[in-house]
Amino acid sequence: MGEGISERARRVLREVGLTDYETRAYLTLLRMGAATASEISENGEIPYSKIYETLNSLERKGWIETQTGRPKRYYPKSPSEAFKAARLRIENTMKSWEHVIREEIQPIYDRREIRERPDIWILRGERGVLSRLRDMIEGSREELMIAIPPLARHLIEESIHMLRKIWEKRVKLFILVSEGFSSHSLKALSEIAEVKVRDHLFGGGIISDGREAILMLGEEKPALVIWSDHTELVKFAREYFQYLWNTAESTIKKAI
Repeated sequence: MGEGISERARRVLREVGLTDYETRAYLTLLRMGAATASEISENGEIPYSKIYETLNSLERKGWIETQTGRPKRYYPKSPSEAFKAARLRIENTMKSWEHVIREEIQPIYDRREIRERPDIWILRGERGVLSRLRDMIEGSREELMIAIPPLARHLIEESIHMLRKIWEKRVKLFILVSEGFSSHSLKALSEIAEVKVRDHLFGGGIISDGREAILMLGEEKPALVIWSDHTELVKFAREYFQYLWNTAESTIKKAI
């Protein structure tokens, strides 16, 4: 057929909803510009018994248009335009799925009080805590909230270079520190994040993109360190961080 596209591109067309015959027909039209059904069948190696079904489906999906006449001719729409139509169909389908899930299926779960089984881990040892901390920082894509109690100062100081890397990727950083944090570290943090200071932090934590959290309980040494991706636990941690942030008095402005 000689359309000159990769298998990856063919796979994308299949993933957005085109069958094998539809993919062949569309690529044939991209190559030929416009063609009759018999020409598309011959050049696209599509059985003639399937060509009209294939072309009608492509037209319904918004990938081709027809030109009236005898014989009727078909021509391709812009791939970008066709993809927008495909995306809209997928979004509408997702909305209808969401409605059914929320209105019909979720209530079954709620009535039976089925208990979910989220991941909750107790982290032991500084190496384990630091390893998980690094994974969370490096995995952040949009927002990272950090409350640093005295017991975690050195962990964050060791991670400043990683925080700078995700800041360069335009991840929003909000860092809450306790009094007594070194001026050198505060200056380094204020260059990459919005930083506030509270007089006391009896515990701390890290919340990444609102989807996972590390909670640290204790003051001078950690009594308990927990990691979890439990939806409600992470939501609670984020809301509590927001409360601490909003009620903190001192603000260190990010350097420009």
